[in-house]
Amino acid sequence: MPKEFLTDEAVEEEIARLQASPLVKLAKKEERIRYARRQYMYTLRMYEKKGRQLEAEGVTMESLESLRAGEIETDAD
Repeated sequence: MPKEFLTDEAVEEEIARLQASPLVKLAKKEERIRYARRQYMYTLRMYEKKGRQLEAEGVTMESLESLRAGEIETDAD
C-alpha cells in the first residue's frame, strides 16, 4: 500500500489545529515545568560544587558575613 503524502495546505491545516489543541498546550506546560526543575537542579549542583571549593579554601559563613560587613563600612566612607 503506497504511503499517503500530505499536501502543503494539509500540513498547514494540521499545524493550525495542533496549535489550538488544549492537549498540546497541556503537554507543553508539563514539559516547561519539568525542564525548569531540571535547570534548578543543575544550578543547585553548581552551587554545591562551588561550596565545596570554598570550604576547601577555609571560607565559612562567618568569614563571608564579616567580609560583607567590612564592605558595607568601606562603602560608607
